[in-house]
Amino acid sequence: MMKGYFITFEGTDGSGKTSVIKEVEKHFKSLGYQVLVTREPGGIRISEKIRDVLLGREYPEMDSRTEALLFAASRRQHLVEKILPALASNKIVLCDRYVDSSLVYQGIARGLGVDEVFEINQFAIENHLPDLTIFVDVTPEVALARVFSNEFREVNRLDLETKKFHDMTYHGYQTLLMKFPNRIIAINGDDTIQNVSKTAIELIESKLSKLDGLK
Repeated sequence: MMKGYFITFEGTDGSGKTSVIKEVEKHFKSLGYQVLVTREPGGIRISEKIRDVLLGREYPEMDSRTEALLFAASRRQHLVEKILPALASNKIVLCDRYVDSSLVYQGIARGLGVDEVFEINQFAIENHLPDLTIFVDVTPEVALARVFSNEFREVNRLDLETKKFHDMTYHGYQTLLMKFPNRIIAINGDDTIQNVSKTAIELIESKLSKLDGLK
């Protein structure tokens, strides 16, 4: 018996991935699928507390390795408490960020090394990688403009990083696309939410069509 389907969404802040996830959730629920939407860091009580520390603007002194370890700790609790039970219940899990964010933000942009950060996270997630990762591709310039023009979104500690940092995260995702071509697929995020969501939905449907037993 198949155990759910795990989809993660990645992209720089301001890429629109969170809005896309909402449209994807609505579509697949309308087709009768059981869908769980969650996010990282966060998703459950302990991880949301860690999120407050990680993204709080009052902690500019945070060390890069501390940051990486906190993300991994948050991820572990989130995985065992929320994601794995949902997959065991045969649900589609849509997660806003997962391990690839750490590989890019801490491994590449912070300079800790992709392999080193993956090793930290391998301890946290064991072998639980997504079935599919959708990278919503938007340039840093466009993404940051969206972040700082959105009055409903709180600007966090990572948003305030240098332009160089944001450029490195974007290019880091390009590196992961080449490293994991069978799992990570890029879609153009420089369009309306409706069109980007349609592309994401068509991609997911093409993957689900090869599976049985999710409904």
